[in-house]
Amino acid sequence: MITRLHRQILRKQWGLDDETFMPANLHKRGKRCHSRLSGIFFEEGCWTCLPDRQASQHDKERDFQMKKIIAGIVIVIIFGGAAFFFLKNKDNGLKYRTEKITKGDIEAIVTATGTVNAVTTILVGTQVSGTIKNIYVDFNSPVKKDQLIALIDPSVFEAQTEQARANLLYAKANLEKAAATLVDGKRTFERNKELFSKNLIARSDVDTSETNYETSKAQVSASKAQVAQAEAALKNAQTNLGYTRILSPVDGIVISRNIDIGQTVAASFQTPTLFTIAQDLTKMQINANVGEADIGNVKVGQDVEFTVDAYPDNAFRGRVLQVRNAPITIQNVVTYDVVIKVDNQELKLKPGMTANISVIVATQKGVLKIPNAALRPRPFEKGASVTEKKGAGVWIAENNKPKRIKVVTGMSDGNFTELLSGEIKEGQEVIVESLIKSKNQSSPVSGPRFF
Repeated sequence: MITRLHRQILRKQWGLDDETFMPANLHKRGKRCHSRLSGIFFEEGCWTCLPDRQASQHDKERDFQMKKIIAGIVIVIIFGGAAFFFLKNKDNGLKYRTEKITKGDIEAIVTATGTVNAVTTILVGTQVSGTIKNIYVDFNSPVKKDQLIALIDPSVFEAQTEQARANLLYAKANLEKAAATLVDGKRTFERNKELFSKNLIARSDVDTSETNYETSKAQVSASKAQVAQAEAALKNAQTNLGYTRILSPVDGIVISRNIDIGQTVAASFQTPTLFTIAQDLTKMQINANVGEADIGNVKVGQDVEFTVDAYPDNAFRGRVLQVRNAPITIQNVVTYDVVIKVDNQELKLKPGMTANISVIVATQKGVLKIPNAALRPRPFEKGASVTEKKGAGVWIAENNKPKRIKVVTGMSDGNFTELLSGEIKEGQEVIVESLIKSKNQSSPVSGPRFF
């Protein structure tokens, strides 16, 4: 008999249900046959093959699931193959990217880069050496002409001025002394002449008095020269004293200060720069370097558009003021300096900014424009028998095949070219790119080989 304990053990180890324990589902192999359950014997039949029925049901379910997976894989392969052949056959036709011929304006430009500068920039220095005593302006300070902006310690120069003034007084005193000596010498000479005429003195006394008189005259002249020399020395000392006061030479704005209070400046060999003053920042100029290949198209008076990195969305305007003839050669590259006049009323432009300029050298309005990409040779890959011809031409798609049309072109702005003549009309589509990749384009580029 099958006890409750036997059923619990079989359910736990084999996952059997109650139907399995029915007598019709048991194998009859005789009484007391040993079961796979160690140590358990049954009287009614053999329990060794009790799970066979349950195992066969699991096998059927597994086979069914496997058949479904295989069928799904077959379906995916069939649809993938069909899609591959469909797309392959679709690509056999020639495909192009086209653009329309439009009408508009074309501007021929010359591009270059330059630096924004003030029209007049003055480097303020000093002609005397000394220690900076005071500074009265700073960066971005507005200044007026002859305004005091810095002071060098004037103590030494004041002493030199006083000494020169004393030397002048001494020289003037010597002049007065020489003048008095001259008067006395003249008086003595005239007296001796009168006495000599009366034979009261010797001739030698007359000569001696005459020599003293002439010497006194020369001494007066020398004293006058000493006075002039002392006056010059005093003037020089006063000038040097005035140089201790650093004044602004123009009306403008201080854009650079290179000194601090207490700093010693030496003007022995080279004049040091103390301040940099821009005269008027409302009027600026751009010094642009234009290559020798484009300089022939740049003329005075041409309009200029430019941008700066600080305001990339703002387009500023200017005008060519000067085309300088002096070449600038850097690493065998020859450029020429083109000066562009710019109005800066809003003070957005600052000295030193980099400007990306476009000089408008020519303008055509209301003309047919061809995309430059349409004028390039078209290497069609898929067996289209086209031969390159000399001269400008564009390609159109006619009956899904490329056809070349010869055109005559004019000026270009880098993106579009003016159409002068040809069998092309406004709105007509022209080929600018083939969408079929060639074998060379589709094959990956092999990288370097490492050993």
